Formats: sequence, C-alpha cells, structure tokens
Amino acid sequence: MILDSVRRLLRRGAITHLERMVNKMHPADVANVLHHLHTPQEKRTVFELIKVEGNKAQVLAEMDEGDVTEILADVSSAEIATLIRNLPDDDQAYILTSLPEERSQEVLRLMKPEESAEVKDLLKYEPQTAGAIMTGEYFALPANTTAGEAIRKLQQGEPENVFYVYVTDKEEKLIGVLSLRQLLQVAPDRTLGSMITKDVISVTPDTDQEEVAKQVARYNLLAIPVVEKDGKLVGIITVDDIVDVMREEATEDMLKMSGTKIEEEETIMTSSILNAVRMRAPWLLTNLFGSMISGLILWFFRFTIQEVVAIVTFIPVIAAMGGNVGLQSSTLVIRGLATGRIELSDVRKVFLREVTIGLLIGLLCGVVGLAVASVMHINLTLGLVVGVAMLCALVVSTTTATITPVVLQRYGIDPAIAAGPFVTTANDITGCAIYLSLATAFLSYIK
Repeated sequence: MILDSVRRLLRRGAITHLERMVNKMHPADVANVLHHLHTPQEKRTVFELIKVEGNKAQVLAEMDEGDVTEILADVSSAEIATLIRNLPDDDQAYILTSLPEERSQEVLRLMKPEESAEVKDLLKYEPQTAGAIMTGEYFALPANTTAGEAIRKLQQGEPENVFYVYVTDKEEKLIGVLSLRQLLQVAPDRTLGSMITKDVISVTPDTDQEEVAKQVARYNLLAIPVVEKDGKLVGIITVDDIVDVMREEATEDMLKMSGTKIEEEETIMTSSILNAVRMRAPWLLTNLFGSMISGLILWFFRFTIQEVVAIVTFIPVIAAMGGNVGLQSSTLVIRGLATGRIELSDVRKVFLREVTIGLLIGLLCGVVGLAVASVMHINLTLGLVVGVAMLCALVVSTTTATITPVVLQRYGIDPAIAAGPFVTTANDITGCAIYLSLATAFLSYIK
C-alpha cells in the first residue's frame, strides 16, 4: 500500500506530500520502496527527498548493492564521503563495495584518515567471510577492570551494539567474555577477570559467513567475536548482520536447487535477459540431455510398447513420482547439511531413514497404481508391474537423492547443485528403465 502511494504521488508530481511521507518512514521501509521503483531516476528522486543526512545513510545501508549503485551514480565522491561518515564501519564498507573500485578508492581518499582506517581493514577481506561483515566497534576492557569501572565507561562512551563485554590482555588477545546482565548483578569492586567465561565461541576473519551464521544460531548468540589466529580480537559480528547472511544464503541455496545460479551482485529483477539465459542454460541443457536419454530408453523398449500400448499410460506417472519424491529427499538433506543439522557422520542414519520413507511411500503409491492399472486395463499382471515398478522407482529415487548431496559435500562441492534438474532427470531415467524392464520381462502375461 505504501509503495502504491509513493508511485501515485510520483506520477502526480506531488513532491511536497511525498517528501512528508518519506521523512516519516523507517529507513528500512524507504529502502524497500526504492528497491521496487521502476527506474533509477525515480529512486534518486525519492532518495533526495530525505532531509536528515543520517537517515539517508541508514537507507543506503539497508539497500541491495544494485540499488546503492543506482542511487549514488550521480552523487559526487565528496558527498558520499560526508554522507556515510557516521555509519558503523561495516556499513561503510558495504556501501563502498557496492561502488566501482575506482570510485570507492576515491571516496576513501576523501575521508579522514581516522575514519577510513578501519573501513580499509574490512575491505581487505574476501567477500562473504567473517572479516568482510564484522564491525570494529566493540566494548573490550582489561581483566583487572572492576565492574563499577566497566559500567562507568559504558555510560561515558557511545559504543554501538553492546551485547557483551569482551575481556582482553595487554596484547589485545581475547581471554574471556561476559554479558551485560552479569556485569550489573555483581559487586562494583569485583574484577572482570574473576567472572568471565573463558571458553569463548569465536570465528576467524576468513571463516565463511554461512559457518558464522551456523555458530550464532547454534549457540543463540547476539554477537560473535572475530579473532586472528594468534587470538587477537579484531571485531564482532552482530545478530542483525547474521540475519542478512541467512537470507542471502537461503536465497542462494534455493536458486541453485532450482537450477538457476545468479551472480552474487545480481538480482532476479536487475540481471539482463541474456545473462539470465547464460546462467540457466547449462542446467536446462542437462535436463534436455537427460530427457533425450529417457527418449532413447523408450526407443529401446519400442517393441514392448508396440505389443501392449497400455504400458504407455503409466510411464509419465512413474517418472513424475520418482522425480518428485527424490526432490523432496534431496531438499531435506541439502537443507540439513546447510544448517549443520546433518553432519557427514550422520550419513548412514539419514540414508536408512530416507530409504525407509521411500519404501513406505512406494508401497502406498504402488498399491494405488496396481489398483488403477487393474481397473483401467482389466489386467492384474499389468497392475502388479506398475505397482512393483512404482515401489522400486521410489526407493531408488530416495537413495539417489540422499547419497548425491552427501557425496558432493564430502568432496567439497556445494550440495545445492545436486537438486533441481539433476535429481529430477536422473530419477526420470531410472523410473522409466525399471518400469519398462519389468514390463518386458512379464510381457507374455500382460498381453
């Protein structure tokens, strides 16, 4: 409804009303509206109506990279440097990575050295790692600090996102952590070193962001420290950034599972048609070749089909059931591997569980297929062939769909690529082969 109102005001040229509306909205809502506007000019028009500079910067921090690039296309580097100076360093780094390399370097040169130093440190890390999404703004104190002193420093300073107090030694190495609740519940003269949790859950700067998200979710953390290999604390990753990571990773997995891989900096709405074709074509060609193999199987058994045309009735049924059941199993396994709920050590247990499920579903569907085939063609043998073929196809389907992601994971390949066209096509082929082989074996009884 808000988006419709913004579009209507833009069409009418009611800039005064639009300005009032935009400046009452939350930055995240403004970012969402800008994302759905049709042209870069419309986006820039609405963005320029934001009066408070800090709100403008917050809107940029909430946008997708493609939208940031469009909004800042006509903004001078000096204006960008001024605009983002009060943002947390991780948000500054995010905005700068959205710009072309030459422009981002120019903005950095225009920023004050003390403002750009931490941002430069973040930009040196590989994308989608803990180092790239962490912030250098955290609350850390020496072990000999008393609780009373810690509270006073907390009140005097302006730290961002303080969820925990990190305790470090003289070399800034992380030695423990405590929550703000712990800090407030102890005597003022008690030292931090006497009440810290020394077994700290942390990650290194080169840890993949998906692994970071798993750790935060597993241990219910509000923030996770990032430490160098020598133990030096260099930053923290807060839960709001983790939510963004989870969304990105879930989107990426779903795109891969559907056989559609879109480059990191692209989105479904902004990628070019030719590029979308280039990304989707390999998977669809895999599907095409798989379908051709299914066609060859039909050609190989053409004499069986000629003898009993009724066999054709159930070819698409068995192929579709095998593909769909396999896709269900592969989706569950892939998601389990991605979230850490399934480890490689769980392979045997997961395999037996999915095959058992496939067996029971196969029995159910097989009985239904037997009954339908017997009634439609008044041939109990054909019904038995359909039922047994359905049972075998579904067991093979769940077996293939369960093993393939695990094998890919073991060899360091993203298991999401096993889903979609690959699993469906493979199970189409095996389903047709099983059904027609059984029909050929019992052909004399089906006639």
